[in-house]
Amino acid sequence: MHLLARLATKDGAKTRRLRAFTLIELLVVLAILALLLTIAAPHYIQHVERAREVALRSSLKVMREAIDKFQGDQGRLPQNLDELVMRSYLKAIPVDPITEKRDTWLALSESDALAMGPNSLSSPATSTVAAANTAVQNAPGIADVRSGAPGNGIDGTPYQQW
Repeated sequence: MHLLARLATKDGAKTRRLRAFTLIELLVVLAILALLLTIAAPHYIQHVERAREVALRSSLKVMREAIDKFQGDQGRLPQNLDELVMRSYLKAIPVDPITEKRDTWLALSESDALAMGPNSLSSPATSTVAAANTAVQNAPGIADVRSGAPGNGIDGTPYQQW
């Protein structure tokens, strides 16, 4: 006996009926799948966005710490992000997880960082060192780094203000 076929007896004659899904059964299954996808897709997308933002905050923290260490060791600010890599403060310039590029970081001088607000310097230690040492404060270089990604985070703040 064939797996898909069923033998039925009707008036003594043998007929062969194939078992298959009806159109209504297929539509019900597709409707259930569509409902599940409409529930799951927004959660998945929001989870991915949250993960990118966590990665962005982590990358910014690592680069800001590298700038602080460079300033403490060298007595000056780095001229660009490549100098942090050349002097082994970073292994490589990280990829901005929002733009997925390495060249979209915004490097801010100390005067630019101060103009953007009090929270713009990488750490309280940096602002203390900068206030105490005016020569370092006036020296050109990168004092802070921001994401160059357009748009806002989940909390509504622009990525360029992080």
